[in-house]
Amino acid sequence: MKRIFLIGLVLVIFIMPEGNCQRSRDKVKIKPDSLKVDSVEYKLIVFDPGFDSWLATKPQMNFYSKEYYETKNRLYVTEWNYRNQQPLTFGDLYDSKIEYYFNVDYGIELNYRLYYYFRFFEETNHISLINQVH
Repeated sequence: MKRIFLIGLVLVIFIMPEGNCQRSRDKVKIKPDSLKVDSVEYKLIVFDPGFDSWLATKPQMNFYSKEYYETKNRLYVTEWNYRNQQPLTFGDLYDSKIEYYFNVDYGIELNYRLYYYFRFFEETNHISLINQVH
């Protein structure tokens, strides 16, 4: 008997734009996109105005390998969740824990979008989450 597992991941990421006193709460979600008989596909949805137009200026998805994106996302998620656990040190930008499981194959598209969301977050907030070496 074939089993279909639905794994829903919700990322809620809050962003505080530079020079604005009001806090902008934007959401990022990882959710099952469509079901196949043996697998689940995931889709990352970013509810942040400007992200998609910003992403359009970045290299295409296949510029880096899926393994590259997964490796970077592991570093980003680990650092994000560490900062989430230290609000007195890092503030409330990291308000929610990111549920990203390293043993789940999210595919290249989700990993690409998540990687570039972290880069967008860094650029928008003038913060470095991890040291970038290119």
